[in-house]
Amino acid sequence: MSVLEGPRRELRRILHEGSVYWATARDGRLELPDGRSVAETQVRHLPPCTPTKILCTHINYRSRWHEQGRTAPPETPTYFQKPVSALNCHGGELVRPAGFKYLNYEGELAAIIGRVTRNVRPEEVWDHLAGFAVANDVGLHDMRETDAGSMLRVKGPDGFCPIGPGLVSGVDPRKSTLRTYRNGRLVQEGQLADEMFFGIDYLIADLARFTTFEPGDIVLTGTPANSRPMQPGDLIEVEITDIGRLSNRVVEAPAPRARVGHQPTDTDNVRKTALGNDERLPPQVRPR
Repeated sequence: MSVLEGPRRELRRILHEGSVYWATARDGRLELPDGRSVAETQVRHLPPCTPTKILCTHINYRSRWHEQGRTAPPETPTYFQKPVSALNCHGGELVRPAGFKYLNYEGELAAIIGRVTRNVRPEEVWDHLAGFAVANDVGLHDMRETDAGSMLRVKGPDGFCPIGPGLVSGVDPRKSTLRTYRNGRLVQEGQLADEMFFGIDYLIADLARFTTFEPGDIVLTGTPANSRPMQPGDLIEVEITDIGRLSNRVVEAPAPRARVGHQPTDTDNVRKTALGNDERLPPQVRPR
């Protein structure tokens, strides 16, 4: 059965009383495999997949493309990779080290691979997916001017890929709208069908020409305009209609102990990416 075919089903991987379960989300509660029903407040969420790789798409939303001052649409997508140690979950902390200030949210849709996938056509991709989840492609843009464009230290730190709350199948996310909230205020919004240059089927078929996907692997699909820095104490919530709402809070940690390597920078290039170009944006894509 294609992942798009209903009825809607949501599985959450949770920790309850010291044990890990796959629970079914239904009517505001979580049903354990043994028949018990528990409230969300009684459990700790875990990532709803165990990836061998997390592959991410560079700018793939029209509003984000125009925000960066670009006009002609991209001919093909480009990608980067987050280490699996970046994986985080619903309710997990987003850690900003002391001395850094450009820790940005990026609300995204995640596609989760369901079976071994290699050398497939776009129309075959849907049969290879386990489902979809909400994600936040967190970035530390103080480190943008290093790593030769790979963004390893921008997008790769521990916990910089929260995903969840659950794994959802039986819905068509192309009909969904993505919204990000900072402390309850809407800061990002985009309709997937209207915004994406390249759909999920295209992205995975493109990558699978050369890369074998394993069950649980994650493909992040891009973010709308208005990614902006977060502050310690902020509650960041990413919501995708029919998929779910992912919540994480920002905390601050001490600066790294080793004073080696590239240090945080605050340059025009860093600020252009982290803060956007609000004065040049049309009203419909400005932060609210």
